[in-house]
This record gives sequence, structure tokens and C-alpha cells, in this order.
Amino acid sequence: MKKIAILMGSASDLPIAEDAAKTLEQLNIPFVVKVCSAHRTPDKLQAFAHSAREEDFGALICIAGLAAHLAGAAAAQTTLPVVGVPALSGHLGGMDALLSTVQMPPGIPVATVAINAGRNAALLCAQMLAITDSALADKLMNLRTQMAEGVTQTNEEISKRFDTRDKEKK
Repeated sequence: MKKIAILMGSASDLPIAEDAAKTLEQLNIPFVVKVCSAHRTPDKLQAFAHSAREEDFGALICIAGLAAHLAGAAAAQTTLPVVGVPALSGHLGGMDALLSTVQMPPGIPVATVAINAGRNAALLCAQMLAITDSALADKLMNLRTQMAEGVTQTNEEISKRFDTRDKEKK
């Protein structure tokens, strides 16, 4: 199975990376986590992204705040799918990172998930890998079934709570 790289612009992005990592672990997808700044270590980022396909990676998750240049810088060095996760930081509540991540020039696409959405980034990468991996596709369907069951259970608990109140009023 292909690996996923979770790249962070700085260590402050670790909680988001942990959400992505937990999701990949749940699906038994191998991954690595690295701090790889687009601005402070551009040569390391370039070398990693440039060799990622040969290192058997299937996609890159890039987490960054503020200017959020990491995803675009990585995408410029690989033809693998890159999923950008804008991080909540600075005075603009993550909107600067969101716009920086989503506004890529033609020819260098970056898929972008919501601010701080490491879990969704991992799931999107898993769906990409599942295109050619039916066992992983089954795991994703099972995860969706579990999520649906959780919503159903929560609905039942809340409905019972409010149905009781409604009966008391009568």
C-alpha cells in the first residue's frame, strides 16, 4: 500500500497532524509525519516532494497557517496529489491560510479541506488510494457505516430526552 506524508509547516501544527495520523492509523495506512517549512527549509521540502513518488508515497498532506505556502510549494515539486490543510493561526482566524492554500495557479492543483481539518485530509487521501485498493474502499465504507450508526444513536438519545419532556407537559 502507498504511504501518506503528513507535512507540517511548524511544530505548532502538530494537533492537526495528530488528527490526520489517527485517521490513517484507523485505516491501517502507513504514513510519516515531518516538519518541513516552505520558507525556512525550502531545499528539504523540495527534495522530499521531488522524491516522494519514488519513495512509494501516494499523496501528501500539507498543514500550514498564515501564508500557508507549504502545499503549493510541495505541489510544484511532485505530480502526486497534495491536500492542503489551512491552520488556524494569526489575526485572521485561518482565513489567510485558507485563501493561500485554495488559490493555486493553473497547472499546480492543491486539494483544500477546511481550516484545521486534518481528519478530512486523511480521509480524502484514503479515498484516493482506495481507487485501486478494494480492501481500503471496504474500510472506508465500514467507517461511514460506523459514523451513520453514531448519528442514529445520538438522535435516539436526544429524541428520548425531549420526548419525555413532551409527555410530561401533557
